[in-house]
Amino acid sequence: MDLWGNEDWWDREAEEKKPPEETDYEGMEREFYHCRACPLRREGGHGPVLSTGPCPAPLMLVGEGPGSVEDEHGLPLIGPSGQLLDRALLSVGITRDHVYVTNIVKCRPRGNRTPTQQEGYFCASRWLVREIGLVKPKVIVALGKPALRFFLGREAGIIRNRGHWISWHGIPVMPTFHPAYLLRQEGHAQVEAKWAVYYDLMAARDKAAALAPDWVWKSGNVPDLTEMYAQRILMRKELAESK
Repeated sequence: MDLWGNEDWWDREAEEKKPPEETDYEGMEREFYHCRACPLRREGGHGPVLSTGPCPAPLMLVGEGPGSVEDEHGLPLIGPSGQLLDRALLSVGITRDHVYVTNIVKCRPRGNRTPTQQEGYFCASRWLVREIGLVKPKVIVALGKPALRFFLGREAGIIRNRGHWISWHGIPVMPTFHPAYLLRQEGHAQVEAKWAVYYDLMAARDKAAALAPDWVWKSGNVPDLTEMYAQRILMRKELAESK
């Protein structure tokens, strides 16, 4: 049951859905920005937030949901958590323009709360599985508990499961801490958590690199994502103003 008392609006079998055979990313994107399928879209905000990164890509990172900065700009993980993620990726030789980054939930939950398991399954079954089908990642990194729950298909704790490979429809998935969790830690606990994320990202990159040996992982300069996706940001704003 969700916070509105609904029991049947979400897809109970979402975790079983396989990535569809799909080739038109731009078509999916246009459909995405018109989504009104779930209560989260009606909680407010500026509209759904899609992704950054190339399609296809051997490595996909999946977070929780957009915060206030991401909701405003229409790009995932570009606020304080995203900036920390960028630095973590750089530490293992990756810049954001060479990996695909998205979220389980595409609309900002009111009050920046953590998405419920039902909300995650409902949204991911409609959009994330399509993204995976289009991006065709060799490896997925699950950032935080909501992403882990979706790929594992059941309730699970990120502290116990991080650093241990799981599989989702034949795709290796590495669970690790969400960067927001790192920002909430202090002192020695934060240092330990950062090292854990470093080793998890390194393992994911090494496996993806072995499966995609010709892939280039790093640009000469750290990309300005708001500049790279200016057209997408404008399209999202126009759609929000016209609703």
